[in-house]
Amino acid sequence: MSDVALLYVTFPGVAEARQVAETVLAERLAACVNILAPCTSIYRWQGAIEHSDEVPALFKTSLQLTGRLRSRIEALHPYDLPAIESWPAAAATSLSDWIAAETG
Repeated sequence: MSDVALLYVTFPGVAEARQVAETVLAERLAACVNILAPCTSIYRWQGAIEHSDEVPALFKTSLQLTGRLRSRIEALHPYDLPAIESWPAAAATSLSDWIAAETG
């Protein structure tokens, strides 16, 4: 098993998620992006409890590119404060090798 990084990011809609996904894939900052089913987010914002329909996306990259990918997503994201969460993940060597090849 080898380590890769996963970034979980929510977007206001599928179009925005696709646009960011295609950009970071073209720039080789991620090897794969899974755009997930819409969800409802409930959160505190500026002193109030808000409810929003959002589209989460899961970005797969190498551990070395995590910071660059995070910064690029922040620059492309339409939110003032995008929620970008990342963590290392164990992956089979074949998957880790593929991610390294596609982001290298």
